[in-house]
Amino acid sequence: MAANVESMFYVRETPWHGLGTRVLEAPASKEALELAGLNWKVLQEPVYTEQKELVQGYKVNIRDSDRKTLGVVTERYKVIQNEEAFAFTDELLGEGVRYETAGSLMEGRKVWLLAHMPHEYMISGERISPYLVFSNTHDGSGAVKVAVTPIRVVCNNTLNLALREAKRSWSMIHTGDIKGKLLEAKETLLTAQNYMDQLGKEFEALRMKKLTDQKVMEYINLLLPMEEDVTLQQARNIKRLREDMKQRYFEAPDLKDTGKNAYRFINAVSDFATHAEPLRRTANYKENLFSRTIEGNPIIDKAYQLVQAA
Repeated sequence: MAANVESMFYVRETPWHGLGTRVLEAPASKEALELAGLNWKVLQEPVYTEQKELVQGYKVNIRDSDRKTLGVVTERYKVIQNEEAFAFTDELLGEGVRYETAGSLMEGRKVWLLAHMPHEYMISGERISPYLVFSNTHDGSGAVKVAVTPIRVVCNNTLNLALREAKRSWSMIHTGDIKGKLLEAKETLLTAQNYMDQLGKEFEALRMKKLTDQKVMEYINLLLPMEEDVTLQQARNIKRLREDMKQRYFEAPDLKDTGKNAYRFINAVSDFATHAEPLRRTANYKENLFSRTIEGNPIIDKAYQLVQAA
């Protein structure tokens, strides 16, 4: 298991991020909480100096199961417990929601879950399955983030296009009216249907944009630029990545009947971004890959901008 992953599970087939312990059936929230190792609470306690002087305005977040210090936060910080995250998702998606993966990173400082949304979509003749991702931090380093992530089922590629017409993500800080903010999140994410509808329209528009082989190679070179002062090894690396992306466009079996168009190119770039072996695999490479299910992937965003401008 990767260095920063403390606990995690996934259902059946290994997911694109390659993390976790395999289970056969997608569990309900109570079981998922236990399988993911998230069945603990965050306590808030006063902060003292070495001389036992109270530090005004701050508290320390501590995990109740092992007294692990998660982070020092301001007294305005409000904890959202792990079970509250699951309860939020249960309520949002309705009775019978099943969790595909969930876990704890960085010794409990960051937790997240991914739930399969109730409806799948046939878009441009392909099965697109939307997921809901809920990410939270307990160390004060980040906001609560919730996002809809469409996944192209045939190849397990994420297609997080940033559409101008529809919102797919939402975030909040750990202060103020938390319940009110979660209600706002619910109202925002109930428009997931709108996002998927707009995504379908955009996919159709991308299919209509024909691309020559020359234009595809031009885009690949723009996505993976070769700077003037690169070393010989760096030049070889960039050429290898370009060749990888090229093969994913021209030779992928799942795209052979798609036609040479912008939709095919976006899928090839998505496949590259989701599955390609990096030049340097860092200790938290897979965690970063998964985090892009919420943040979006810069190279997919850039590819989308390129074909839109064509």
